[in-house]
Amino acid sequence: MILWKAARLFTTSSVALALCVGILATSTVGLTAEAENMTETGKGAKLAKGMTLDECLTTAMENSHRRPASNFAVAMAEAQHRQALAGYWPQVNLKGAFMRLDEPPNFLFPASSFNVPAQSFSIPGGTMSVTIPANAFGPGFPPGNIQLPIAFPGQTINTPPQKLKIPAQDVKLMDRDSFMASVNATWLLYDGGMRKGLREQAGGGLEIARQDARRTDLEIIDSVKRLYYGAVLARQLHQVGRDTLARMEATLSLTETMYKEGSGRVMKTDYLDNKVMVESLRSAVALLDKNEEMARAALANTMGMEWRTSVKPADRELPFAPYSGDLDRLVSTAYEFSPDWATVEAGIRAAEGAVRTARSGYHPRVALTGEVHTLWNDYNAGMVTARNKHGWSVGVGVEMAVFDGFLTRNKVKETRARVDKIKEERFLLQEGIGLQIKDIFLGLSAAQKSHQATLDALKAAEENRDLNIRAYQNELVETEKVIRAQLIEALMSAQHYKTRYDHIALQSQLSLVVGTEVTKQIEKTASGAMYYELEHSSVSPDKP
Repeated sequence: MILWKAARLFTTSSVALALCVGILATSTVGLTAEAENMTETGKGAKLAKGMTLDECLTTAMENSHRRPASNFAVAMAEAQHRQALAGYWPQVNLKGAFMRLDEPPNFLFPASSFNVPAQSFSIPGGTMSVTIPANAFGPGFPPGNIQLPIAFPGQTINTPPQKLKIPAQDVKLMDRDSFMASVNATWLLYDGGMRKGLREQAGGGLEIARQDARRTDLEIIDSVKRLYYGAVLARQLHQVGRDTLARMEATLSLTETMYKEGSGRVMKTDYLDNKVMVESLRSAVALLDKNEEMARAALANTMGMEWRTSVKPADRELPFAPYSGDLDRLVSTAYEFSPDWATVEAGIRAAEGAVRTARSGYHPRVALTGEVHTLWNDYNAGMVTARNKHGWSVGVGVEMAVFDGFLTRNKVKETRARVDKIKEERFLLQEGIGLQIKDIFLGLSAAQKSHQATLDALKAAEENRDLNIRAYQNELVETEKVIRAQLIEALMSAQHYKTRYDHIALQSQLSLVVGTEVTKQIEKTASGAMYYELEHSSVSPDKP
């Protein structure tokens, strides 16, 4: 009978202890998973002063390395958008070059000959007046001119055929050294919608980058909130473990006294079973102490602090505020502020821009071109005359594909299919967001009911523990019931605190899904590091 009683005491107490230790240990082990690769805090650890949740969020927004990475992604997308807008401006290029030739270029005109046929010229006869100076006849003639008439007969001159030869000629074109400069401009006047499509694609990519940055901020806020209250939960569970251990040690001391000096109802086996439970619980408390330290370190790591820093939450207890939101309103708000929904909408706009770009292949492209050029060369003949050294040109060019092997048609089909694919995925996302919010909403409702139930169970467990200890002091109950009552109280405390944390975590997850937490946090802080351009991140999707 005594052996059976001891076995039953050990079995039931072990089950209760296992449940208690499991709840206490596993309630915080998930909270420190993000800090698995961090060294446990030791002598070199720095414990930060108590920080409120708002202070932790502000520090995380200022120190997190994820936000600068997202901002650089936005900057890249903005630069790509400006690249697309550059197509609307004229493209002006300045060119300059110096050229030195091994020899001056020349043009060799080869030797040639041409035939001159026989010709006959007839000169009619007549008279003509010739003016001769008077002093031509002698020095004694008076000065002046003498007019003499001369008569000549008509005659015919005949030339035989002949062949004339032209020798080869080496013509120099320019000097060896030349410096050339030109300014050319091209302005695309009509492209069939190509530039508009590229602009829409770049604009969609920019909006996607901005929504990714918003999602990063939401995830940082969600992580900090969960780890902050996780650290509070770890502290409370650690305290529960210490309080339970202290009561169990007191019970152990009482059991030892009763079996040594009592009436004999409490035996040494009861004392030994109680001691086993105490030492097992002492091991669990050591694990809870480690979990509390790692929860603080994980919070500091999420806030962007160094691994040596440990943040101590200012809150001593987990708050509980019943949630009374409306499910339909939450879903509608999510369609307006959720970064996932805005990303899909931006993706559709970008894909439609790709369709417009592909369709531009059916249309001609018209461009206005112009050029001003000049050439410096010391030679002024050949091909570098003054006329050729300086000049300008203006023209209009037209390009249109007559047949491209159905390339444009298939590009349009591909981009159109991509748009239809994203639109179908939008319907899936629409239902997914609604279902996800509904799941969180129902989880909040269940957590609120569980909160009240665990609170009532905790009060009952506290009263039961107190009554059992008083009865045990008067040897009215067995040791088994006292141990079990204390372990059950610890179990109910852990369950109640875990329920409170789950309620807070669900509210944080709801803010992450709906996408409104960033706006709230920005409105609550004046820090420049938390400033976010809401007019850039806000979208107006078509509500389904």
